[in-house]
Amino acid sequence: MKKILFVDDEPNILAAFQRQLHKQFQVDTAAGPAAGLAALQNWRDYAVVVADMQMPEMNGVDFLVKVKQAAPDLVLMMLTGNADQATAVKAINRGNIFRFLNKPCPPDELVSALEAAVRQHELITAERELLENTLNGSIKVLTEILALFDPIRFGHAEKLRYQVRQMANALKLGQTWELEAAALLANIGHVTLPPELVLKARLGQTLSPREQQVFERVPEVGSNLLAQIPRLDEVARIILYQCQRFDGSGFPSDKVAGEDLPVGSRILKVLVDLSQLENKGVQRAVAIDEMRKRRDWYDPRLLGIVAGALCQEAEEHGPVEGTTRLVTFLNLRIGDVLAADLVTKDGVLIISAGNRVTLPMMQRLRNFAALSGVKEPIRVEA
Repeated sequence: MKKILFVDDEPNILAAFQRQLHKQFQVDTAAGPAAGLAALQNWRDYAVVVADMQMPEMNGVDFLVKVKQAAPDLVLMMLTGNADQATAVKAINRGNIFRFLNKPCPPDELVSALEAAVRQHELITAERELLENTLNGSIKVLTEILALFDPIRFGHAEKLRYQVRQMANALKLGQTWELEAAALLANIGHVTLPPELVLKARLGQTLSPREQQVFERVPEVGSNLLAQIPRLDEVARIILYQCQRFDGSGFPSDKVAGEDLPVGSRILKVLVDLSQLENKGVQRAVAIDEMRKRRDWYDPRLLGIVAGALCQEAEEHGPVEGTTRLVTFLNLRIGDVLAADLVTKDGVLIISAGNRVTLPMMQRLRNFAALSGVKEPIRVEA
C-alpha cells in the first residue's frame, strides 16, 4: 500500500494524525513545506498528500502547486482552519485539490476523504499505465515496421530509447513514456522524403539549398504527423524541437531557447549528435569533447550527464575480444543483438549492427532467406 503524507508546521497535529490513522493507512509526516518537498523526492512511495493552508515558509496552495508540478499522479488534499470561500477557490483552482477540509476535521470524515483519495490515485495510475502500455506497444510495432523498410534510418531507435531512459532516470523525471516515444519516433518525418534524396544525403553528396531546406523541415513534418494522434501532443512537440540548439538557433526559427525547450528535445539533441559522431568512428569520450566545443548548442547539464553516465558505461561495457560469436541463420534467435550488419547474399542490408532481433525482423529474415538467401555466418553479441 502506498503512503499518505501529512504536511503541517505544528508537530502536535502531525502526531495526532499518526495516532488516529495508523491502523487504516501508512502515514508519513513532514514538519513544513521544505520537509514535505524533501520527503517527496521519492514521490512514487506516496498516493496522497495532505497539506495545511497556513504555514510560515510557504502557504499550502503554493506548496501543493509545486507538488503537482513534480508529481502529477499524486492526489492532493488541504486542511485549514481558515475556511473562507476565497481560500477554497484559490486552493481548488491553483492547486488542483481533490478535497478541501476544515480543521478540526471529524475522524470519520477524514478517513472517508482519504479512502476516496486513495481510490482516485488508483484510478489515475491505472489509466496512465494503460495509456503508456497501449501507446508504447503501438509505437514499438510502428517503429519495428519502419526499421524493416529503412534499417539504417530507423534501426537504432531502440538504442536511442534506452539512452533516453538512462537520462530520464539520472534527471529523476517522473514519467518517461513520452520521452521514450519521442526517441522511437524521432525520425518518422523521413518517411515523407523522396528515396533519391535520402540516398544522396546518406552518400554524403552535396545537397542543393532547396534539398537542405527540405531536410531541415523533417522534424516539423514528423511533429505534424504525430500531432494528429490523441495524447501525443507532447511527443510531437519534443520531436519538433529535437534539432534546436540551446541558444535558440537552428530549426524551427521561433527562437525558443534554453529551459523553454522541452527537456526531451534537449536530451535528443545531445544523444543524436553524439550518435552521429560515433557512427563516423569517433570514440565516445572524444565525441563529448568535440561537442563541448560547440558553444551554446547543448544544455550543459545534460551534456554533463552524458559525459558522466554514458561514458562510464562505455568504459565498463565497451568492446572486448571474444564478446561476439558466429551463428548460422537457423541458430539466430529473437533477442540476439547483431554485432555486424546482416545482409543478403547479394549485399543488400536487412538489419544494421547494434539491433536486437525482434519477431517482425525474424519474419522478414525468413522471407529474405527463402527468396535471395542470407549471408552467413551471422555475427551476434555473446
